[in-house]
Amino acid sequence: MIVVTGATGNVGRALAELLAEAGEEAVAVSRRPLLTGLPAGVRHARADVGNSASMRPVLEGADALFVLLGGELNSRGESPDALLDVAGEAGVKRVVLLSSQINSTRPQAPSHTRLRAFEASVRASGLDFTILRPSGFASNAFAWAEPVRTQRTVFAPFGDVALPVIDPADIARVAAVALLEDGHAGRTYELTGPEAISPRRQAAVISEALGEEVTFVELSREDAHAHMARFMPAEVIDGTLDILGVPLPAEQAISPDVEKVLRRPAGSFGNWVARNLPVFQ
Repeated sequence: MIVVTGATGNVGRALAELLAEAGEEAVAVSRRPLLTGLPAGVRHARADVGNSASMRPVLEGADALFVLLGGELNSRGESPDALLDVAGEAGVKRVVLLSSQINSTRPQAPSHTRLRAFEASVRASGLDFTILRPSGFASNAFAWAEPVRTQRTVFAPFGDVALPVIDPADIARVAAVALLEDGHAGRTYELTGPEAISPRRQAAVISEALGEEVTFVELSREDAHAHMARFMPAEVIDGTLDILGVPLPAEQAISPDVEKVLRRPAGSFGNWVARNLPVFQ
């Protein structure tokens, strides 16, 4: 049995489905009382990954655990050791943690203190562990869906700064391999897409897929900051804008780890758009 936290998101839901397809008993954990639309073979359990006591009965009998922090759990909560202790006591042997590339490229970033603490706890847990550090998600482009549908326009800062965004489906596939196969214990994988692509070029890819012109409008840093403040914690905004606008060379580099694990190249932004085109139509 494999327990998947963050099962309502782009990575967790896809991972649970992959595990079920592989014949594993997958338990999708969410704080919602009922999680609908799960594929056959995936069982839902209501619990909170930030509350180790609620996770204890879910983890009983589990062989492996996928840890994904969401929302406020990225900035506050009980000690990460509490979850890892409960997992070990329940018999879990293997844990995969979804972390962030920023913990490699900007190891002092205040926005990722909590994730660094989880990395440290996972490493010290005594369990077989794999840490995944993805770059920015291709699915961040969902934020453009409404203006593309209604105005055929993309609004974004730093229009010509390219970063190798990754398809969340590839993160899920790498996580599935690390959970199901031997040979990944003690590894930390940096996960990127196959090419660095700018927001302006992303808008062009969406335009090409739609077969209609999509205009790109470049926002100032100040306007982008004001927009992000509507849904993002203040302590995260400046760091995010720094990465988007003045990335370090390591943040623009293409990692070979997706191809190394999956034995095929990482999926492109264009492939992600093709799968998700209806949200932009």
